[in-house]
Amino acid sequence: MTQSLHDRLVDCALALLEEGEADISLRAVARAAQVSAMAPYRHFADKAALMAAVALRGFAMLEEQAAYADVVADSAAALTAQGLAYIAFARRHSALFRLMFADGAGNELPHEQCRGAYALMARRVSELAPTKSEAGALACWGLVHGLATLALDGRLPPDPAGERAALALLTRALTTRV
Repeated sequence: MTQSLHDRLVDCALALLEEGEADISLRAVARAAQVSAMAPYRHFADKAALMAAVALRGFAMLEEQAAYADVVADSAAALTAQGLAYIAFARRHSALFRLMFADGAGNELPHEQCRGAYALMARRVSELAPTKSEAGALACWGLVHGLATLALDGRLPPDPAGERAALALLTRALTTRV
């Protein structure tokens, strides 16, 4: 099956982003995709539309990483695994993560298109603490997103054991009767 030009352009933009390209232009993406300079305009109105498509791809990748935690049968362990996957994703794809959450491209997307990983986490929180599901999901997301952002800002050195302990602490707090 051949890849659509739309998807190839998104792949090329993502590759440029992850290679550290500071200012990705439609022309640079066209060059990387080995198509004419005008070809991207048949799929994207402008650079912002292309970068929104890249951010959307990032949300799908993040959801895919989060779904791997489903192989863990225990909801608490799965929630911790998903949190670790979120932080690892941010470290592995730092420029993409920033595009998704800090650089505006992700903010332009419809909210429901970006909720996959959050919805998985919210489901796990609901399984663990049905009476605290909304506040618990917000607390979990705040913790993992905060840890990921601190890691990207150089304020949190890689410490899988410490990150696991922090996530496990929150998971235990969710299951504590208050």
